[in-house]
Amino acid sequence: MLTVEGLRSRYGRIEVLHGLDLEVASGEIVTVVGANGAGKTTLLKCLSGIQPVTAGSIVFRGEALTTVPAHARLQRGIAQSPEGRQIFTNLSVEDNLRLGAYLFRDQLVERDMQDAFAMFPILKQKRNLAAGGLSGGQQQMLAIARALMGRPSCLLLDEPSMGLAPLLVTQIFEVVKGLKSLGVTVLLVEQNAFGALSIADRGYVMETGRITMAGPAAELIADERIRAAYLGL
Repeated sequence: MLTVEGLRSRYGRIEVLHGLDLEVASGEIVTVVGANGAGKTTLLKCLSGIQPVTAGSIVFRGEALTTVPAHARLQRGIAQSPEGRQIFTNLSVEDNLRLGAYLFRDQLVERDMQDAFAMFPILKQKRNLAAGGLSGGQQQMLAIARALMGRPSCLLLDEPSMGLAPLLVTQIFEVVKGLKSLGVTVLLVEQNAFGALSIADRGYVMETGRITMAGPAAELIADERIRAAYLGL
């Protein structure tokens, strides 16, 4: 579904991605793990079109996306739940969800909203309240649900467990795992290496703008280097 080859990107004169290669097949959950500052968020921003690519290629479903603007990538089926949630705090929960569906004017928007409420019942309870009043975990749920309202075939998730209590982290990862059964392909970026690899099919390890390891998630969890560097084992 998604192929990245030789991807490079920079902020000013500083290059932060140094020729990345990555693939995501349809129906997979693929995770990119690594320490803070490794370039994981920049990678997702390049894929969603909000960070310029200086070299390399991004191909989605056979179409070159490298120069396609961000809004057009959403139309093609790529949606992102960004780092830090970035919800519209002054708007209601329901209005946040409707903004996620801005591409659509059909009757299925209401169905999609009910699906979001079924996935995250607390959002239904708070649908008329300002999103800024939600807890951190509830805001993360809203960010994921808002992205899903765009009916993506490929969902980019950036650090969904950041700042959450362990119980909520488990809940969020279970939701991500469940997306696979709904036919949504997921590219998950996480510092929580164990949690992310536990639900993924395959994984990539990223260090200072480069992919340093890749393989089936189970093999990465079992690798002594990964266990020592990222799992604390």
